[in-house]
Amino acid sequence: MVEDPSAMTQPVAKVEKSIRIITRSMEFQSVDTISSGWNTFVYDNLSNEAHFFLLDKYPDGKTIKNTLSDVAPVFAEGMDLINAGRAEEGFAAFGKLPAWYFDIVFSGGSGLISPKHTAVSTLKLDPGYYVMECYVKMPNGKFHTLMGMAKPLIVTEEDSGHEPPEPSVDIVLSSEDGISWDRPITKGKHTFSVYVKDQKPHENFIWHDINIARLAPNADLEALEKWMDWSHPKGLITPVPDGVTFLGGVNDMPAGSTGYFTVDLEPGKYVFISEVPNTKKKGLLKVFEIAE
Repeated sequence: MVEDPSAMTQPVAKVEKSIRIITRSMEFQSVDTISSGWNTFVYDNLSNEAHFFLLDKYPDGKTIKNTLSDVAPVFAEGMDLINAGRAEEGFAAFGKLPAWYFDIVFSGGSGLISPKHTAVSTLKLDPGYYVMECYVKMPNGKFHTLMGMAKPLIVTEEDSGHEPPEPSVDIVLSSEDGISWDRPITKGKHTFSVYVKDQKPHENFIWHDINIARLAPNADLEALEKWMDWSHPKGLITPVPDGVTFLGGVNDMPAGSTGYFTVDLEPGKYVFISEVPNTKKKGLLKVFEIAE
């Protein structure tokens, strides 16, 4: 059944001159070609599961056909072994990834976004061939990438001419220093800048990113921390932990990059969290509250 967009929670006003992405089930409905430079993406998650989008800039000569033939089966094999309790064999299977996979440049995207919510992210993209993907997992452990959530996107040489938004809060993201920000976060609409001070692959091969979620009183931070690690059998798998509502963020970007995300925050308890193991120990899980 197609969801009624009017029934969605809309955390922010629609953004002019933005690139719209819609997910109703296991797909990305969007344009095939965009200009390079700064672009704002408005991602409407009309589905019944949490998703995100990540933009992977591919090396010359590689396309989504290579994703489906050379990469996706390797991750599927490794994850099946991990789910079967054979973690050591599962991680060893990832050694079958082709050499060109490690030349992919993860170039940002939205953070996780809960069903019937909208994520707004602003990114600066170089010209090239990209694959838009979501690798959240279905209840049976299968990656959404294998279910249709992998779409080519061509970024042209022509510059968009857009400027980045004016941030109200500046965030620094670092594997050494964790997540930090420069001023108190108040209720209302905010645009957060996210500067990636340094970057590295973590134990689950993923770079650190930033996701924002609202926490209900019954939310379990320990359960959330484990869930954010895709390499855990129950990690990134539908459903999300109880009491957690994801509102977006900025996905993996190279060191030195800056991206932006916009949200409208009501009073309550929130968390910034990265999609890597041991976030609390690394300072990549930070809880904050917004007063009335």
